[in-house]
Amino acid sequence: MKNMTPPELEETFAAIGRALNEVPAAERVTFLAKLALLLANELGSPQRVRELVASAQQDLEAPEDER
Repeated sequence: MKNMTPPELEETFAAIGRALNEVPAAERVTFLAKLALLLANELGSPQRVRELVASAQQDLEAPEDER
């Protein structure tokens, strides 16, 4: 599987951000869960999905107002 280039990653990040802005705030978690499942299905490897979930959990910081 080919990794995205930095510009492709930036555009993907921006596309997800734009989509999030179009989704009502109350539906954003559902949108992200649905997107994650669609992407996981495309990846086709449950083990790799679990590894990436663990990786995504690393180094998360709550915004200042949520600490």
